[in-house]
Amino acid sequence: MVKAKKLTKADLAQINTMVYEYSQQKWPLIPLVQRIQNEFGYIPPQSISVIAKLLGLFPSQVQGVISFYAQLYTKPRGRRVVRVCRGTACHVRGGKTILKLVKQQLGIEEGQTTPDLEYTLETVACIGVCALAPNMVVGDQIHGHLNPKRVEQVLRRDRG
Repeated sequence: MVKAKKLTKADLAQINTMVYEYSQQKWPLIPLVQRIQNEFGYIPPQSISVIAKLLGLFPSQVQGVISFYAQLYTKPRGRRVVRVCRGTACHVRGGKTILKLVKQQLGIEEGQTTPDLEYTLETVACIGVCALAPNMVVGDQIHGHLNPKRVEQVLRRDRG
């Protein structure tokens, strides 16, 4: 499991500045946490109390909003997200094997991030390119018609 880096005083000052800027808006919470996530790659747990205090909320309210939205993260994520499709077409055409190979290649399980923060592995219900099954997305690139050799090539080329 990847541990969050300890925030520096400069990081906390930057978060304070962002929170103050958004505190002047009527409904600032979601755009604020999105901005913090864009800046740091995730929403540092230490920032939740700062956000709550300056917006006049309880920390549990801030955490509730963050945990409600699947695209908000309180743990560091990889620079590249690998999404393996678990849809019906991919499943029928060997998607389970593709997922197993990706796990082996990256050395992580679903929902985990590599220690070097390069990759986060996720599965999705459908990527929407069933004609290319089985498929996966690395970053924003779709890779279809996968087989064991092709999975290795895609991940090696992406690292390279």
